[in-house]
Amino acid sequence: MNLFGTTFFAVIVVLALLILASAVKVLREYERGVIFTLGRFTGVKGPGLILLVPIVQQMVRTDLRTLVLDVPAQDVISRDNVSVRVNAVIYFRVIDPEKSVIQVEDFMAATSQLAQTTLRSVLGKHDLDEMLAERDKLNADIQEILDSQTDAWGIKVANVEIKHVDINESMIRAIARQAEAERERRAKVINAEGEQQAAQKLLEAAEILARRPEAMQLRYLGTLAVIAGEKNSTIVFPFPTELASLVSGLVKEKTGDASPPTS
Repeated sequence: MNLFGTTFFAVIVVLALLILASAVKVLREYERGVIFTLGRFTGVKGPGLILLVPIVQQMVRTDLRTLVLDVPAQDVISRDNVSVRVNAVIYFRVIDPEKSVIQVEDFMAATSQLAQTTLRSVLGKHDLDEMLAERDKLNADIQEILDSQTDAWGIKVANVEIKHVDINESMIRAIARQAEAERERRAKVINAEGEQQAAQKLLEAAEILARRPEAMQLRYLGTLAVIAGEKNSTIVFPFPTELASLVSGLVKEKTGDASPPTS
């Protein structure tokens, strides 16, 4: 009888300890507990020590820390019909534990699937050049769409970053040729603009020199000084066009006087 009483007492103690262990919960600072009483939502508790009524109440833990979700690479066709593979990373956190447990079965999987479809949808509306040059704008657009969609699940999408935009080799070569052609076009335009500006300045200088013929003679002397300073063996003397016209006129007059008179 004593052995039976001792065994019964031990069983009671073990059951009491098990019930107490299931009734006492400790939540960390970044955790919250969604409490259900007989299947009905009765509140959110935590952090710290939580006491539950065994069998009657259940608790679902929710992590409030920022979570990182790596979006798998997606095949995207841009607006200019270029096929690329794009992957991204999403930073989000739970701001409403009640909605994250009650409104969606698995908020991690739901957010991942929504991010994949949103990534394809947004990038498909832009050209390849925009994907490569305007990532900040694309990140903001994707983040805004995801945040508005996940608000009903108690999720706050804090940031979206596009990590890689992979292009096939043929398209990379085409982009390189396009960039090279663009650089050549700019070089030709700059050269033409330089010639135009130089011609304009030469025209202005000629107009200034034409006002005083003595200024042209000073330019001649300055040019001779530069040539002499370079120690060249050959010096070219400029021949004024006015002098050539004068000599030609004198020759014509002299030739005209020597010709026999006409009858």
